Amino acid sequence: MRHPLVPLGALAGAAALLATGCSPGTPPTAGQPRAASSPAAAPVAVKGPAEVGANELGQVPVLMYHQLTEKPASVYDRTPADFRAELERLAREDYVPVTARDFQTGRIDIPAGTHPVVLTFDDSTNSQVRLGADGAPAADTAVAILAETAKKHPAFKPVATFFVNADAFSATGSAKALTWLKDHGYEVANHTDRHENLRSLDQAGAARAIAAGQRAIEKAAPGTRVTSLALPFGAMPEPAGVAARGAGYRYDGVYLVGSNPSVSPFAKSFAPGAIPRIRSAGPKDEDAEFGSSRWLDKLAAGKNRYVSDGDPATVAFPRAAQDELSPAFAQRARPY
Repeated sequence: MRHPLVPLGALAGAAALLATGCSPGTPPTAGQPRAASSPAAAPVAVKGPAEVGANELGQVPVLMYHQLTEKPASVYDRTPADFRAELERLAREDYVPVTARDFQTGRIDIPAGTHPVVLTFDDSTNSQVRLGADGAPAADTAVAILAETAKKHPAFKPVATFFVNADAFSATGSAKALTWLKDHGYEVANHTDRHENLRSLDQAGAARAIAAGQRAIEKAAPGTRVTSLALPFGAMPEPAGVAARGAGYRYDGVYLVGSNPSVSPFAKSFAPGAIPRIRSAGPKDEDAEFGSSRWLDKLAAGKNRYVSDGDPATVAFPRAAQDELSPAFAQRARPY
């Protein structure tokens, strides 16, 4: 569906709610003497934040996908080849996927020198998740392409966040598809039950639509922990706080349509109640200046991209950026 592009600045007032050798006991190969003890593995050199250029106050791309199809009918459609090429680019440029759940709460555990990226999928289409009779993802679905990329690039984690509606992934069935996602490390998150425009509803109606989406997930896949919401059409309800808190639901992150990267979850300017996303798009597509190809170019060329120090217990950044740190993470700060 066509969503309006919503600049982040226009939503600043939205509610803000982070060795080689035999092991001991293994007999030596015939004809070889038994070693007195196994040799110790050589220690791995640990690089410091300055050496990898760590900047955990930098920007993070939260990419948004909808339908994968050989015949795109809207700016929100991408071909399987487009999606495969974008994942290849991300892997080559040392991006490591993290879920929205981990991003928004600051649980970013990726290797030193790499960059987090959040892959998000809206509308629970069959092109994203479709399982065959053997229970494996069908060819050219999003989850199949993610698995292919991870196999080719082992550092590229096959994780993503799927913002689903009621009756998700109809070709497979909600129960089977959502359970498969949960069991394979993906995040299942809410996109309301019927993709309602929450801004067009009163407060009670918006809360009902969100809660109904939550219940649909819990019914299809009992025990699923739902902590993230994507706003259909990028439309914020009024008041904005109803998006994150209501009877039967409580979310750590609310996602917009947007048109730019997110600030770090460790930055004082981070607003978990209004997290921007970037539409996946080629460099010459409609509104390409707001799309993923252009933004990935800008992030690669600039100096404000999130770079991990490799230690999830610390927040490393150049000392000059000290004032950007949220006080909530002061005890984890590692300026250099």
